[in-house]
Order: sequence, then C-alpha cells, then structure tokens
Amino acid sequence: MRKVINQLALQQALEELGWTQSKLAEKVGVSAQSVTNWMQGEGFPRPATLLKLATLLRLNFEQLVQTEEKDRPVVAFRKKGNAKTTEIHINKASEIGMLLKPLVPYLPEMLALRTLITSPSTEYSKLQTAVSQTRARLGIGDHAVLRYEQLIGEFADSGAILIPVLWGNKGNHENAMHIRLPAEDITFIFVNLDTRVEDFKFWMAHELAHVFTPDLAGTIEGEDYADAFAGSLLFPRACAESAYAEASRKRSTKGEIEALLHHAHSHSISLNTVYQRVKEFASFAKLPALRVDDRAIHMVRNSITGPLVSEALFDPMPPSPQQFIANAENNFRSSFFQALKQMILDKGTEAGYLQQILDLSIGDAQALHEEMTH
Repeated sequence: MRKVINQLALQQALEELGWTQSKLAEKVGVSAQSVTNWMQGEGFPRPATLLKLATLLRLNFEQLVQTEEKDRPVVAFRKKGNAKTTEIHINKASEIGMLLKPLVPYLPEMLALRTLITSPSTEYSKLQTAVSQTRARLGIGDHAVLRYEQLIGEFADSGAILIPVLWGNKGNHENAMHIRLPAEDITFIFVNLDTRVEDFKFWMAHELAHVFTPDLAGTIEGEDYADAFAGSLLFPRACAESAYAEASRKRSTKGEIEALLHHAHSHSISLNTVYQRVKEFASFAKLPALRVDDRAIHMVRNSITGPLVSEALFDPMPPSPQQFIANAENNFRSSFFQALKQMILDKGTEAGYLQQILDLSIGDAQALHEEMTH
C-alpha cells in the first residue's frame, strides 16, 4: 500500500491561491523538481514537509494524501473549466466502482488484444498521427464528419463498458464518468444522454482517449491528453487547415466567427473545438493568428443551444425502462444491463443496488428493477 499526493487536490489548491508549482516549492522549502515529482505520483514528502504543505494549502491530510491500492478503482476526472471535480465526486465514483466489482463475473469475456496508444503525446505532429490512425481504423478520411455512433465499437473492443444514463442537462463533468477497475482490467464509462450532441461527441472522444491510455487515467497528464485527442479526432489538421484558410480571408472578427461556425455546424461540434484546433494549426504552421480571441468565441459558444442526444433517441421523453435498456444494448452495444439482469436473478439483488450504481432516484431504480425481473 503506497501513499501519494492527491494531484487533483493539490492542483485545485494552487489555482485557488493563484500559485505556480515553483512558488509552492519556494514556500515549502523544497526544489521545484520535488513538487513536479509529487504531481506525477513519484516521491512523497517527509512528515515535516507534509505538515507544512497541508498548512499552506489549507488542506487536511485526508484531502492531501491518497493511498494507492492495487484493486482500488481509478477515476478519471475533469481538471479544466468552471465545473471542477471535487473530492466528493471522486469518492462517490470510487464507491460506485467498488459496488460494480460483483457485477464483473456476469460480463462477457473481454478481448485480450486492444488498441493502445503506447507513447501518448500532445506534441502536434504526434497527436495528429494518433488521430489519423484512429480515423483510418474507423474507415473515415481526415475531412469526414465523425459521428459518435462510429466510436461505440472502439469502446467494446477495448475492454470498456458503456453505460448510457439520463442524469439531466447538468452541463458539467457529470456528463461522463470514467471508472477503471485495474485488478479486473475493465473500465465502466457512464455517458449522460441529456447532453447536446456536440458536447456528447467530445465527451465520447475524450473517454476513448482514456481507454486508449489506461496508465494515464486519473492523472492531470491523462486529462490533458484526453482533451487534446478528443478535439483533434473530431476536427483534425486537414479540417483545421481548411477552416483557417476560409476564416483568414475574412475582414472582421465577425466574419471569422461566421466562418468557424460554418465548420462547427457542418461537423456537429462546438465552435470552441473548431477555434482551438485552428489556433493550434496556425501556431504549428507559423501562420498569423486570427483576430478573434477566446473571450469572443466563448460568448458566441454560450449563446448557442441545441437538441439533446436523449431527445433525438427517445420520442416522447422520458423513455420506458424497456425502451431505455433496448437502446443501451442495440445503439451502444452495452452488455451492462444484460449482466445486471443475470446478477439480479442469481443473487436476488434489490432495486437499491441499481439506485447506487446508476445514481438514480429510487423510483427510477425500482422501475428498471421491475423491468429486469418481470
């Protein structure tokens, strides 16, 4: 059993204080490399240093220190944006992971040979190579529109169980939850269908990156790579080059935004995804940057609304338990509910178990339980 510094808690504490890792190192009286090592899960502070660290960051030891256990679930978290994952969210996901362990024997045997990105890098050329290879495996070209349905098979072939859920239009990190069970070598990915299509596609691609890089799951480095991979998979270099060429010919920021919006709508992805990929391409190609900036993009992005995935899949809403389970099995190739049904029949598992692992109301859990036992 090994103790490591909680990377997420440390990173969030630094952001709240407005400190860099170098400033923290200076305050604590250690080298900058020591702090870097802590952030990478390597090395651990001495007792006196740990006490000083906890005091400076205003964290208790339970928040600052994690105990690594071989069979403890690994939770991939979101580190960016206004909705930051808290210890409460991570602990809740970890508890769900522990509850999912008894379900594993009822799942079909997973493939031993899986797709892995062995040397993940956010360096532009290497990232584009990984993305191009993924698109080639999916049978689509670099200019083609990627549909989220095309990603579903990649999860099934990589030891990941998709679990579609209806958690409401939360608009935050709860649009996806990634729980890996290392000892069982299985990953459960909850995807919220009450999400706009453009965001749903990004989260699907983001989670696929985690599946391709299991050793990075639960780390800040893993989140950086998953974000970069998702954006580039949805809008690779060839698309970014075309969008840049069109936008750069415009004479105003309004014209640039309209050009970028055209590409966003064509690919059913967010304006920000297109803009960030175009900005990265221009920087890599050493081309002049567009006039429009992040603030203007986010203002336009936040004013756009669209239909939810659940509204496209189910009409009318909400779906019956039968419809919901059939959709999970047929559209998402999920073996989750079939395994759950067998476990319920074998062990007499009650509706409360469904309520806990699916984060449902007791009423919805009872309705699903009845559907699987009638």
